[in-house]
Amino acid sequence: MQDPIFWLTISGAGLIGVAVLAWTALSGWRGWLELERMKLAGHHHAAATPSGPSPAARIELADLKERVRKLEAIAAWVDL
Repeated sequence: MQDPIFWLTISGAGLIGVAVLAWTALSGWRGWLELERMKLAGHHHAAATPSGPSPAARIELADLKERVRKLEAIAAWVDL
């Protein structure tokens, strides 16, 4: 039979591990909620402006779409 201090140490380490995991999950959850709040605020703000996206935003979006197309073309030649 093992020493009781061994089991106490193992239990304490397990409890600390669970606490760290719970804290990390809670931090991630709060971050996700904040991200969703920012998205909702952005959609509400975008709906308030009738002119639509700015020309700079359209150029940036077109650039991003072109990059995605290039990456997809590269990925099509790669066997995973």
